[in-house]
Amino acid sequence: MTAVAARRATVPGWAGPAAGIVAVLAVWELLAVTVFSGGHAVPTPQGVVRTLAADGWSFYGPHLRGTGSEALRGFLWGNALAIGMALLVVLVPPLERVVTQLAVASYCLPIIAVGPILTVVFDGDTPMVALSALSVVFTTLIGVLAGLRAADRASVDLVRAYGGGRWAVLRRVRLAAALPAAFTALKIAAPAAVLGAIIGEFMGRVPAGLGLAMIVAQQQLNVERTWGVALVAGALAGLSYAAIALVGRLVAPWAPRGEAGR
Repeated sequence: MTAVAARRATVPGWAGPAAGIVAVLAVWELLAVTVFSGGHAVPTPQGVVRTLAADGWSFYGPHLRGTGSEALRGFLWGNALAIGMALLVVLVPPLERVVTQLAVASYCLPIIAVGPILTVVFDGDTPMVALSALSVVFTTLIGVLAGLRAADRASVDLVRAYGGGRWAVLRRVRLAAALPAAFTALKIAAPAAVLGAIIGEFMGRVPAGLGLAMIVAQQQLNVERTWGVALVAGALAGLSYAAIALVGRLVAPWAPRGEAGR
């Protein structure tokens, strides 16, 4: 082992991310007290942390529950639809063109334009759930479809040699082969679902949610709280990513670490 490799082996895995966080905080502090000190648009990290601590769970709890519930339901509905479409393409190949065109259309629809229409048509938090679901369909469909098609050719031919059709190949070979790519897509879809729910709250009529909290803080010119809500929203998205990555490692432990989760 070389000297460089030996030094790398002694450095803990969390050191790199921790150093990155410290560097970001240092740059943030520097910009807040120099370049943006006059406009008060960029608060210091200490100010944001103090506001977060002062607001506490009594403020953030209802907003986290609202956004989390919307994002979770959108994540489940959108991914269920995407996985169903991917399975349909594998079982009925002539439908691939139609299905992929629908997925691309859902991806290209501007959420800012669709949101107001949904808020007029539906009540409550249904528009937020729909926008959250819309945000994940394309990513999951492409990932699952790629995974289903990545099945070992020899295994597929073996099942067919024993008289198995598309359904047998799907059940015995393709589903297991698709797990690593599927969880990679689901990891990306989880933060996207959170983002879709928050954007929906910007335009919807809900009693609580991180998007609503951010709008109110902006209207009150409470800069520290606005940044605090943004940080909490980012933390929620990051936790959702980490949760799916952990499930991926448990469900598909044979997959390379970079595919099923870290």
